[in-house]
Amino acid sequence: MASTWLHLHPPLSKFSHHSAHQIISLTSLKFTTSTNTNFISNSKPLTVRFALTQSDSSDSKSIEPDHSALLQQISDSFDLPSDYFAQLPRDLRLDLNDAAFDLSNGPVLDECGQELGEVLLNIARAWERADTSTSYSLVAKLPSMEENLTGSAKSALGKRLISAGRRFQSMGQYGQGEPQQIAKAMIAAGKALSAISTSEGIDKQPKEETRMLKFGELQLEITPDKANIGAVIGVVFGILLFEIAKGIENIPESSLQYANENALLLAKSLRGALLALFYSSTVLSAFTTVGLVLLGRQLRSKKE
Repeated sequence: MASTWLHLHPPLSKFSHHSAHQIISLTSLKFTTSTNTNFISNSKPLTVRFALTQSDSSDSKSIEPDHSALLQQISDSFDLPSDYFAQLPRDLRLDLNDAAFDLSNGPVLDECGQELGEVLLNIARAWERADTSTSYSLVAKLPSMEENLTGSAKSALGKRLISAGRRFQSMGQYGQGEPQQIAKAMIAAGKALSAISTSEGIDKQPKEETRMLKFGELQLEITPDKANIGAVIGVVFGILLFEIAKGIENIPESSLQYANENALLLAKSLRGALLALFYSSTVLSAFTTVGLVLLGRQLRSKKE
């Protein structure tokens, strides 16, 4: 029995030593695993935060700019003293009139719609009159009107805002830099609005070139037919002026009889002034007729 026990003891000792080694190894393995688990659990929030950051960045690119907020910035930039435009120097007043022309030039009612077109025309008139208060009250309507506009109307408005904004930009650093603030707001909103693509049907329609003549509040669209009619009127008017000039020239100076020499000299000078006026008007009428004929041909060739 003793020999048997002695024979079995070494294997048991080896088994115990081997088991102890496994236990130590398992303990160290558990410790290592625990450490790795903590590292992974700590790194997960970083990975999630990175993913969220990437998602927010991609979403922000797809989100369109808030056009109403951009138009509100334009409205805020026009919140000026009531006599601001009236006190502008003469050269800046000319820039303001140019901005008014760019804002309302052409078929504004057709491009921007009846309601917005009338607002733009009234804003232009307020700028021409240097009426700051009326200008601000009209510009303040633009943010609320934006959501009811079609894509083509927004695009047309954007182009007009960019053109008018550049006129304010050319005013330089006047006062506290108000013209530059107006220009910055108008150009930013104009670029955002003009980037809107219109429907395919509208894009495929060929756009005819239109030319407008503006006399104060009166706008006249020039077409080939109207240009030819104007040329005919110019010819008739030129012939009439030439005949009047010839009639005055044919009056002999000897037939002029006045009470004294001073009256005679005055009559002669008046006769010379009338001759110069009518002959110069005849020449001007001839140039106008030729210009209208060439313009009519140019518009007709582009239309065809």
